Amino acid sequence: MNRVIFTAIALLMALSSCQSPKVTVSGRFVGSDADMVYLEYASVLEQSIIDSVKLGEEGNFTLNIENATSTPSLYYVIYNNERIPLLLMQGDDVKINAVGNVARNYKVEGSEESELLQEFHQEYIGGVMKLRSIISKIADSSLSDEQHKSLAEEYTKSYLDIKRKQMNFIVSHKENIAAVYALHQRLPNDSYLFNGDSDVVYYRTVAEAIEGKYPESHYLPILRSQIARMTAQSSLLSQATQVNFPEIKMPNMYGQEIALSSLSGKVILLHFWSAAVGNGNTINADLKDIYNKYKEQGFEIYQVAIDTSKSTWINAIQEQQLPWISVSDMKGQASTALGEYNVQRLPANFLIDREGNIVAKDITGEKLEDAIKKHI
Repeated sequence: MNRVIFTAIALLMALSSCQSPKVTVSGRFVGSDADMVYLEYASVLEQSIIDSVKLGEEGNFTLNIENATSTPSLYYVIYNNERIPLLLMQGDDVKINAVGNVARNYKVEGSEESELLQEFHQEYIGGVMKLRSIISKIADSSLSDEQHKSLAEEYTKSYLDIKRKQMNFIVSHKENIAAVYALHQRLPNDSYLFNGDSDVVYYRTVAEAIEGKYPESHYLPILRSQIARMTAQSSLLSQATQVNFPEIKMPNMYGQEIALSSLSGKVILLHFWSAAVGNGNTINADLKDIYNKYKEQGFEIYQVAIDTSKSTWINAIQEQQLPWISVSDMKGQASTALGEYNVQRLPANFLIDREGNIVAKDITGEKLEDAIKKHI
């Protein structure tokens, strides 16, 4: 009899320990005329609406997931064209409440991962909105050079602050799926998390921690694949022909990345400037005269714009009909290229000979032309 009772108790305990595959997301939204709420599942390849409901008279709603995964997966609650990211798993019973702007003001409870995600997401979205506001102001052609400079400095300060907080969140919560979400967020015009080659360190840190907490997570194989691809790319770059100057690889106005090293064998003028600064027209006019004289003899200009407004930069290229290679990472004073070449002020230039040696710095006019003729 005792054995039968023990077996029954053990069975009950086993059943009670199993999480229900269902998830409930409920709450209240007020302050908008929109009346529909949607729940979207975000997989790696696509997004799909899995539930929807009309708000009740007091703004209440309940959404359901019938077959949630055993580890957190990404979902979005969509209301009034705004998206709230959630990380949900079997057994979660989540409450969301918001007044007014949903994405900025929502409060989530009932899911550790979703609460962490709220902490990151709301601050990050606020930062992105601030950067976009600054960019729109910089695009105003009526502003003075001093005003443009002040806004560029404000953009750089805000950009670096957002990046610092993003990195801190990833490292502090590396064992959480919320860190995976943070890994994949990019600021306007950013291709990389931080600095391209060094990004793989953050991916490895998160993958190792996730393996300990969520070994069955479907995000783990994705992270491993990304790490393998980044490692392979880094290995290929290390096998490339070595040059005597720091490498730069940035996108042109069409988004095509062009490496400075791709010009090896030519005499290169590496030129740093800013389209937002008023002296660009005169400088570029002088460079065009020199470029047209020597381009057929193996001379090339690789011009790096230290700007944050893509529209201002592209307009300058088109209006001045710049014929050489023009690139920018749109990070302004936060551009890593400035540190690589220790550029303290703009404009600045470096003349690189056919062997890849930097043979002159910050020369213009006749001195620049004489140096080109010497090395052409």
